[in-house]
Amino acid sequence: MIALFFEHPYAFWLSLGGLLLAAEMLGASGYLLWSGVAAVVTGLLVWLLPFSWEWQGLCFAVLTVLAALLWWRWLARRPQPRANAALNQRGQQLIGQRLQLDAPLSNGHGHVRVGDSSWPVIANEDMPAGALVEVIAVEGIRLRVRRLTQTPPAA
Repeated sequence: MIALFFEHPYAFWLSLGGLLLAAEMLGASGYLLWSGVAAVVTGLLVWLLPFSWEWQGLCFAVLTVLAALLWWRWLARRPQPRANAALNQRGQQLIGQRLQLDAPLSNGHGHVRVGDSSWPVIANEDMPAGALVEVIAVEGIRLRVRRLTQTPPAA
């Protein structure tokens, strides 16, 4: 087998490239991808233009570094998606929502219906049923609301 690689060095590089790419598919997070691609390209170059082992190793090293740098540069220019800070925090997602009270607030406490759930609310004043409120903060499991002076939208 070793004699085959000495007779046909392109077979070594193509095999190495295939092994690196297969290992990459097992979950190396991109570390082996560019080395695998460089090995395949080196194998193709050696197949077309045979040259010595020293130059083959240098070609492989330069191609690996070049491919990794180009990939890093492309990733750096690509806009990164921002993580949603309110993900899995339903209360935080409700800030700014306008809701209509189903029941009056007494002593600044009550409940409001949001979708198919009921949330406890607190406010600085009592409000009648049907009042339009806006969620301004989340305090523990309670929504802090303030009254809006607008009339509720027609349903």
